[in-house]
Amino acid sequence: MSTVLSAATIHDVIAANSVHSVFQPIVDLTTGVVVAYEALARGPVGSLHRPDDLFAAARAAGVLAELDQACRAAAFRGAIEHSLVAPLTLFVNVEPEVLDTAPLSDLLALADGAPGDLRVVVEITERALAARPAELLRTVARIREIGWGVALDDVGADAMSLAFMPLLRPDVVKLDLRLVQERPGPAVAQIMNAVNAYAQSTGAWILAEGLEDEQHLMTARALGARLGQGWMFGRPASPPPPALAVGQLPLLDPVVTVAPQDTSPFAVLPTGTELRRSPKPLLIEVSKQLEREAMRLGDTCVVASTFQEARHFTPATRSRYLDLADRVGFVAAFGEDLPTVPVPGVRGATLAPEDPVRGEWDVVVLAPHFAVALLARDLGDQGPDTERMFEYALTYDRDTVIAAAHSLLSRVVPRTAEPVLRGDVVPAPPRRTVTPAPVHRGGLRGAEDLLERALSATTNGVTIADMSRPDHPLIYVNAAFEVLSGLRSEEVLGRNCRFLQGPDTDSSVVDSIRSAIAAGEEWRGVVLNHRGPGRTPWWNEIHLAPVLDGTGRVVQYIGVQNDVTDRVVAQRQVETERAKVREHVARIEQLAYTDPLTGLANRRRIEELVEAALWTARLGDTTVALLFCDLDGFKAVNDDLGHAAGDDLLVHVAGELRRSLRRGDLLARLGGDEFIVALTGLEVATAAETAVQVAATLVERLSRPVRLGSGEVSVGASIGVATYPRQGETFAGLLRAADHDMYRVKDTHRGAR
Repeated sequence: MSTVLSAATIHDVIAANSVHSVFQPIVDLTTGVVVAYEALARGPVGSLHRPDDLFAAARAAGVLAELDQACRAAAFRGAIEHSLVAPLTLFVNVEPEVLDTAPLSDLLALADGAPGDLRVVVEITERALAARPAELLRTVARIREIGWGVALDDVGADAMSLAFMPLLRPDVVKLDLRLVQERPGPAVAQIMNAVNAYAQSTGAWILAEGLEDEQHLMTARALGARLGQGWMFGRPASPPPPALAVGQLPLLDPVVTVAPQDTSPFAVLPTGTELRRSPKPLLIEVSKQLEREAMRLGDTCVVASTFQEARHFTPATRSRYLDLADRVGFVAAFGEDLPTVPVPGVRGATLAPEDPVRGEWDVVVLAPHFAVALLARDLGDQGPDTERMFEYALTYDRDTVIAAAHSLLSRVVPRTAEPVLRGDVVPAPPRRTVTPAPVHRGGLRGAEDLLERALSATTNGVTIADMSRPDHPLIYVNAAFEVLSGLRSEEVLGRNCRFLQGPDTDSSVVDSIRSAIAAGEEWRGVVLNHRGPGRTPWWNEIHLAPVLDGTGRVVQYIGVQNDVTDRVVAQRQVETERAKVREHVARIEQLAYTDPLTGLANRRRIEELVEAALWTARLGDTTVALLFCDLDGFKAVNDDLGHAAGDDLLVHVAGELRRSLRRGDLLARLGGDEFIVALTGLEVATAAETAVQVAATLVERLSRPVRLGSGEVSVGASIGVATYPRQGETFAGLLRAADHDMYRVKDTHRGAR
């Protein structure tokens, strides 16, 4: 077991400047020259030599910022001592927990005093993304002001890094070593797609870590990496091995697409942006559409929304944002008196009354391949809430969307508590080397009595598995584990812990555990296990940690386990209730969007669907046509045969229209005998001609005799046509144009008679 470190020890290390750096080369994979070195912190020989132990001790002693500064100062001193100056670049790290207080500018004097130009790239890990986005953005701005570059580290370890990549605009994207060392899968393809798209659009460098052999090198190149780092090119050392050839690493131009914190999203709209006016109900539907788009994009997407006041964050909104939090990478919500965590998984901040965002309605959706923002300003109407008017723009300009997202995320309150869990898997702390103690059946040979008593007394189950023996048998279990498993120690020692599993244990969770063990990594999560001879199911929260010997080889795994059945059952009950609420809300929305007689969409729903189709048309090379259909002679049917017969005729017409349209076309009843058809995905050059042909076909089919009761009736139809963007750019504009054209057709019919 590792020795507990005192606070005084880390204070002594910092005070004595005992932190030093070792340097690992970064190589241009095309030319083979060394273009940079990464500085890796090391402490004095002993218990604080490894960086994991250094930072753990500093965190416990409350001197994390001081150690972080000492590490960078050591990196600068070492780089100057070993002449790692221009054209070479020096990569240094910033600890995420002290982002907003890291004294970067204090090191400029040291950098300026170097015998040559010291070129610096600061590495930021994705651990900072969700916890402290505002501080992260401020730090990146400060780094750019100094003239240094930025590298986003461990990209691919979590989809969150892909979501934040457009906001941070890193010069270098460092791929997590697992991408080159493990078999490719869908997640690797997603990461490769997003990172390469970003690199091609910005000129950023892709760097692959963990290259140890030719297979790793081939995989790195296939992933698009132009830089490489790993034992294949050199291990960390001080001084670093002399490079045969060195080159320069060009960084991105310091283009600024972000907004200061006191700027609102609406204020970042470019001068001359066309603004529209709309009542609140339309903005609600547009916001819902953007939320659905974000759900489709998934965990590589960032969503930030404003609600003016907490009362506008209604129960229906809470339900939608719970779903967003489950499926989207990062979600933030802002409003006056809104909690910093409005619902589990959603981050945000309360807005001061004088904050300019307080008067806005903003929804920002940003992902590697998609960007859209609804930016609206309240016009201050004093009438009913549902009739309030807003001035707004819907923009797909990526720079504007990034600036709007930056403006909002710079207001996010830092997360100080433990994160809300998504499912049951929680992030593991950094792995550290532990000197293993010899173990034997039933106890720890040579361990102190105090440690033995502590393990026996703890209410958490503790196990140790021997990784050097076939099938990794258990070689130690404590009394609490005997209670959890329902078996005595002599019944489990010597066996693999898979005896806890059963046929209903989630195989994907088991595969996750095996993958972590195969990689020598920690694992945290919850798995369904079975207790005792009766095989009673229970939910086991497990933390598995590897134990390494002096050579870095995994020799044992320690497992700490806890029965969380009550928590899991309660959580599932909450999820069941949420599902019922969502189902109820969906049913209410269905009733609100459906014509009760024909089952077609009503005006409210067709407007939403057509607007969505128009957005798709704006992004692509197709267009939309709107057809306004009014029945001729319908009033006579009502007058002669009664309203019941008229209703039957309308149902027949709805069915005839459905059968006459393509699967992707849209259909709705506006009311009375008026129907709307939207033809989507039309070729621009032939859209008008196609729409007229469809209208003629519908007129012919609707004019056929219809049997109602014991007799037949015949009605006609007048159909007006309008196409986007020639006759209108919005649903309202197209509807007016089609309605006008319908009356022209109807007048023509009257004249012909």
